[in-house]
Amino acid sequence: MGIKSFFARPLAAFAVGQISKWKKNPFAAQHKTFKRILSQAKNTAFGKDHGFSEIRTYEDFKKRVPVADYEELRSYIDRVVAGEPDVLWPGQPLYLAKTSGTTSGVKYIPISAESMPEHIKAARNALFCYIHETGKSEFIDGRIIFLQGSPLLEKKNGINTGRLSGIVANHVPAYLQKNRLPTYQTNCIEDWEEKVDAIVEETIQEDMRLISGIPPWVQMYFDKLRSRSEGKKVGDIFPDFSLFVYGGVNFEPYRARLEESIGRRVDSIETYPASEGFIAFQDSQKEKGLLLLLNSGIFYEFIPSEEYFNENPTRICLEDVELNRNYAIILNTNAGLWGYSIGDTVKFVSKDPYRIIVSGRIKHYISAFGEHVIGEEVEHALLSVAVEEGVEITEFTVAPQVSPEGGVLPYHEWFVEFAKAPASMDQFRLKVDQALQKKNTYYFDLIEGKILQPLIMHELEKDAFRNYMKAQGKLGGQNKVPRLSNDRNIAVELNKWIRK
Repeated sequence: MGIKSFFARPLAAFAVGQISKWKKNPFAAQHKTFKRILSQAKNTAFGKDHGFSEIRTYEDFKKRVPVADYEELRSYIDRVVAGEPDVLWPGQPLYLAKTSGTTSGVKYIPISAESMPEHIKAARNALFCYIHETGKSEFIDGRIIFLQGSPLLEKKNGINTGRLSGIVANHVPAYLQKNRLPTYQTNCIEDWEEKVDAIVEETIQEDMRLISGIPPWVQMYFDKLRSRSEGKKVGDIFPDFSLFVYGGVNFEPYRARLEESIGRRVDSIETYPASEGFIAFQDSQKEKGLLLLLNSGIFYEFIPSEEYFNENPTRICLEDVELNRNYAIILNTNAGLWGYSIGDTVKFVSKDPYRIIVSGRIKHYISAFGEHVIGEEVEHALLSVAVEEGVEITEFTVAPQVSPEGGVLPYHEWFVEFAKAPASMDQFRLKVDQALQKKNTYYFDLIEGKILQPLIMHELEKDAFRNYMKAQGKLGGQNKVPRLSNDRNIAVELNKWIRK
């Protein structure tokens, strides 16, 4: 055992002790956060416009502060981006995190001097919880890799601006810097394929023990490693590789292929970071779900997902949530986002402590006929049948076909790239359709009522999604393929990669 791994254990025990204090008093932690961030922001432009100094209760807050997405907050955010101080949060933000929006183009999310440390602390505590529970700390003695965006930042009206992963790269703790790969120069390469090639060259002879990144881009790294080593398993290239840290997407669709590439199962930690704040992380290898971070400068609200688009949806705080119900998650943060709809849906799987799973995106659904099929349902349907049939999925997406040619009934159109295809595509698609009907009663009714026909599934060529993302200028980094669309924009593009 090295000196770093030796000292990591008492540090982990201390961190877990601090976490347990607010885990045991969740409502007090949220109430304290609520009072603190309102007090700090009461003299900002937003705080004055919405009467923060007069807010005493959560009910007062709901009456004064509407739920808003990026576009609805944009008049304030544009002032922040222009360099105006004291708009959403005191002073200017420390950073602007640049993200891609589907309707807003490039979005700029403020990160304050108060919120930035919470991102770093959450990532560190995810590892500390793992060390404390398992006693495994030796990974700290070897090499660690974070597949992330460029750490090079640009200035926008005096504010450092870049992708979240690149911003975070500038805050990796000193005790991990010597262990960390890739090098700064390689991390700065903008072209993703060129960057991954360079990372392979830098790491293939190293003692890699922890690998972190979004699963599809980690798979790309693994594919190139195996090609470079004449097909060797990643677990043989890196015999002490023992921990995979990921976030951004559900791991399960990628698990089989990643584990096949590794050659064995390794422990994993799921995280839920966003430019708007670090929301949750997996604090246990034994329990389901991610620990909601209640003491990190974020006051949470929730809207039942089925009410989200209503004129006056129910809006609740932590005390009133129910288990196993889908909620749109709403953030109020110490970076100055207020009533902010991040666009994700979550489901509580535990209230002691409060743990969640990320169930989908509020705007990533199919409801062309009122079925309101969500990401969690299509993933469950596909993966349950894939496991049963020994099929391996690389990536997939689903869109409605409302007006098919030939006068046939409408249907859900699935585009799937397989690592291991089914023996019978027709049998496989019908099983997936049956699984989806069991998961969503509205979809079942539409099939039974002959409003929809069973889903149509297309097998895509190898690397279809990778080529699609490259064509969109979104290859690598934090970019993800939407699993569901209520339009056909992605479907039209993917038609060119259907396997003939």
